[in-house]
Amino acid sequence: MLQHFRYQPMYINTKLPGWTFTFMLQNERYEGEYASDGIITWVGKTPPNEDNVKKMIHELMTYHVYE
Repeated sequence: MLQHFRYQPMYINTKLPGWTFTFMLQNERYEGEYASDGIITWVGKTPPNEDNVKKMIHELMTYHVYE
């Protein structure tokens, strides 16, 4: 389960889509970039069970950003 999920717009004072995000998983901090088309790019290390983590991030971003 992801903990302490945070996101923010990638570009300040513009309406260009794209967000950066951070979260904790198994006491490790991960960060990445979320594009408007749903593509996730990791900044630094890749979390374990990457496909499951990507699904969780996509659900969170859909809930917080698009709704």
